[in-house]
Amino acid sequence: MFDAMRLIEKLPEMLSGEELIQKMSILPVYEEEVCRNGSDAERLMKLSDLYNIYLPSQMSTEIYSKLYLAILRSLQKKGTKLAVQQMNSNKRNMNEATNSRGNQEYSGIIGGSDSFTIIGTSGIGKSSAISRALNLIMANQIIYLEEPYVKIIPCITVQCPYDSSVKGMLLEILRKVDGELETTYYKNALRARATIDMLIGSVSQVCLNHVGLLIIDEIQNVVNSKNGKSLIGSLTQLINNSGISIGMIGTPESEIFFGQAMQLARRSLGLKYTALPYDVYFYKVCDTLFRYQYVKHHTELTDGIVRWLYEHSAGIISIAVSLVHDAQEIAILNQKESLDMSVLQEAYEQRMGMLHDYIQPTVQCSRGRKTKKKSCVSKQEEKAVSKTTEEIQENLIQTLVKQAKKEKTDIVELLKEYVQVEVIV
Repeated sequence: MFDAMRLIEKLPEMLSGEELIQKMSILPVYEEEVCRNGSDAERLMKLSDLYNIYLPSQMSTEIYSKLYLAILRSLQKKGTKLAVQQMNSNKRNMNEATNSRGNQEYSGIIGGSDSFTIIGTSGIGKSSAISRALNLIMANQIIYLEEPYVKIIPCITVQCPYDSSVKGMLLEILRKVDGELETTYYKNALRARATIDMLIGSVSQVCLNHVGLLIIDEIQNVVNSKNGKSLIGSLTQLINNSGISIGMIGTPESEIFFGQAMQLARRSLGLKYTALPYDVYFYKVCDTLFRYQYVKHHTELTDGIVRWLYEHSAGIISIAVSLVHDAQEIAILNQKESLDMSVLQEAYEQRMGMLHDYIQPTVQCSRGRKTKKKSCVSKQEEKAVSKTTEEIQENLIQTLVKQAKKEKTDIVELLKEYVQVEVIV
């Protein structure tokens, strides 16, 4: 046995507030010289910096706290009396499974309900948030103790197999551990032709000794697989027999699966996120993206452009980034050299065709009727739109009305500069 506090002291200090936001942020250097004098090839290459931008949101800070505390809880169990008893129990059960080659029931001594889920719409940035959080938490990578000699991996991430194969996932965990610690658990399991029961015991021992947090990504694969419940059952055994925390990451469709039974639902408590609302954070993201313009003629960000980006991305950050990136790419390649609304619309039509069925922006007509396209947000989401959104829209309309009166022009023509308008005669 050893003092778990010695392990915890090896973890980086937990961050919060502005310090956490600052350290999670990624803002590549904008090279104005490349924008002014660079060749098309140079500007296109620098344009890829847009995909490296990361602005933490409330989701980012919540995920960081969840992962840090999960690793902390796991480390607190290492080296305790219960952990030693669990180790001995796992060893006995593995020997029995080897001798009998039958189904072996593992008993959880250390136990714990340390599983959780992070469920969110694809593309909203949950994987990026997890990656940024782990980069901060795992600053020291592998945790070492000299006496007794111990090596702990704070976190291992594996992907849920597409067919939800229990054996495939257990072997992948061993393979990942071998890659970090230069051990031979994976090769030994293959050589012994280990059964699922033997593998559960082996992986439990390895996690108990060497792993803090296990993250299973793409957990929605269990939904349409006949092996789904078996995989979740195996993960439950792994939690009980190893005492580690297990985080399951997936899309909203996995909620249906976990809600089928109480034993599944209690294993899926955690964080849930949907597409971003049209609020100050989304405006900040758009403002940051527009600072990285590598076209010759700079375009100022307007409220109308922000609204257009929201409606044509459905509040999904990755799509908004792709729209701004591809619009600039088109502008550079076609010698238009301006990130205006026409180029953004061209990028949406040419590059986002596969997403049009999922992103259906509202199109207002001059007679107050709507086209067949529907709003990209549901009624509930529309009600949840922040006060900031209403103020932006109201200010835009008021400004355009005043401009139309002053210049004695048609308000429809002015609206076309900010939103897509279809005139029905």
